Amino acid sequence: MAAEKILVVDDEPNIRDVLTTVLEFHGFEVATAATGAEAVARAEADRPALIVLDVMLPDVDGLTVCRDLRARGHRFGIVFLTARDSRSDLVSGLTYGGDDYIAKPFELDELLARVRAVLRRVGAQAEPEPAVLRVGDVELDEDTCQVSRNGVPLRLSPTEFKLLRHLMANAGRVLSRAQILDAVWDYDYNGMSNVVDTYVGYLRRKLDPLGPPLIHTQRGFGYIMRAEGHGPG
Repeated sequence: MAAEKILVVDDEPNIRDVLTTVLEFHGFEVATAATGAEAVARAEADRPALIVLDVMLPDVDGLTVCRDLRARGHRFGIVFLTARDSRSDLVSGLTYGGDDYIAKPFELDELLARVRAVLRRVGAQAEPEPAVLRVGDVELDEDTCQVSRNGVPLRLSPTEFKLLRHLMANAGRVLSRAQILDAVWDYDYNGMSNVVDTYVGYLRRKLDPLGPPLIHTQRGFGYIMRAEGHGPG
């Protein structure tokens, strides 16, 4: 059986080295990253079974990294590693999508036990993400980059496709403009959040003529994609 992959994200080289040595000794395959942007890129490329993720990173905090990865649909385990050990930090970490939380300084045996416990909960191997997403009568095929509504093909730009994929992957969930910006335009996008409103408008003009509205505005919060008869309108 192939070794389970673990991504260790910490800006301190000595911590990365120690955790890599310990985890590899116990049979894991280990990759490392020192920044939030690098962590997202490695996670997307490697699809690890679990991430040991430091909260305090030089470019963006680990909570934001976790939120971004969850928004992209990744369900691998995430164990936060931080010097902050207050209850509010613990609650924040779990609310953002983390599976466990351990404070520095920590015992290696304890961290190893938590890693194994999370792997047991989420499964040693992540379930493959569906190639075809469906919300109501809209179908999006990620393998062929084809989108249709009620059987009618739609022509979308790459950004429109990525935005629709994100909304469909999170159907039934309200997404803020900041969350959508992080997931669709990534960290280095320096524009204003009204670019989200603009592209939602583009999608609505292509989807709405073919059926009831599916992308709904939640005033003061953001957007939600929901088929008719699913939740409050």
